[in-house]
Amino acid sequence: MEIARLMSGTAGRLARVVAGVVLVLVGLIWIGGVVGVIVAIIGLVPILAGAANVCLLAPLLGAPFHGPRAR
Repeated sequence: MEIARLMSGTAGRLARVVAGVVLVLVGLIWIGGVVGVIVAIIGLVPILAGAANVCLLAPLLGAPFHGPRAR
């Protein structure tokens, strides 16, 4: 539950967005091709989750899905 609370805060949301941007850049710049595009698309998931303030793994951890409820 603590990890879900951390990820629902500002630092966790920022970390998810940064990780997503890194995945997109790695996919498009370093990997390239079809696999790179797939990695870039996967990178969009944490960006959108951070922007929407939801944690996709929270239900597996027994925490609320929406960030404000987890805090």
